[in-house]
Amino acid sequence: MRAPSSFLLRDLPVLLVAVVWGSSFLAVQRVAEPGTVVAMLVLRFGLVLPVLGLAAWRSLRRLRRAEWLGGAGLGLVLGAIFLLETFGAVHTSATNAGLIISLTIVFTPLAESALARTPLPRSFLAAAGLAVLGIALLTGDGGLRAPASGDLLVLGAAVVRTVNVLATARARSIRESDTLAVTWVQLAAATLVFAVVAPFAGPLPWTVAAAYGPAQWGWLLHLALLCTLFAFFVQMWAVRTTSPSRVSLLLGTEPLWAAVFGITLAGNHLGPLALLGGALVLVGTEWGRRTASVPRPEDVPAEVAAERGSVPA
Repeated sequence: MRAPSSFLLRDLPVLLVAVVWGSSFLAVQRVAEPGTVVAMLVLRFGLVLPVLGLAAWRSLRRLRRAEWLGGAGLGLVLGAIFLLETFGAVHTSATNAGLIISLTIVFTPLAESALARTPLPRSFLAAAGLAVLGIALLTGDGGLRAPASGDLLVLGAAVVRTVNVLATARARSIRESDTLAVTWVQLAAATLVFAVVAPFAGPLPWTVAAAYGPAQWGWLLHLALLCTLFAFFVQMWAVRTTSPSRVSLLLGTEPLWAAVFGITLAGNHLGPLALLGGALVLVGTEWGRRTASVPRPEDVPAEVAAERGSVPA
């Protein structure tokens, strides 16, 4: 039987990451509006990059030109994920956003199977079908309406996140690179794109920052410090101290926490069929996580192991 102290030291920090990720969709709604999404992203990662850069400084100095270019290229994909996910979160409920983004769990093995031309277990296909049915019920309020634009944007983010996982796994230029340094390059490239686009997408970042009150600054710091920095460093520590599968299972509770925060704090109301849909998503994604073929830890690049940390919600 696992001792309580072992849970507190090894599992609880990872579980807390899943909790803060689950809260990130609500945080985005508290700190951003459709016209301020890009400015908010500049502020969020403008707070993160200096701290992450100090931690990665020595490794950054050792990066080769190909690694800088590879990381920057993946950063453009990362930027697309942030834009789709954040715009989606402000146009749908926190509950929907958290559940829909979890479809990456079933999209990634499906895409890997298609690329490798290797069949997946029938149980995984059944799990994927269950999750998709759940999304249809959740976003369509039991099939009575078409999905909202925000639902479709978050679904697009789940698809692009799958592309990011596959591209990161196959990017030879960064395969042996330091995870922390490459993550900084990715985030810096994405933030540079946001900064260039910001003047054409609404108020400037410093205008938005000046308009924030204490509550909004609190939510912004929550996104930057907890959902990004804390989550990244805990995951880097966790993959070295416990099994990747255990980390994956604990982080897989994120959509459950998103639903908890959405219903209890954001006041999201789900009808009976939508509740059933949410439950099917949770069951389908967890079933899919457990039945999909899991590569051996030594076959997984460090960047992929920490991918969710480098792509905060």
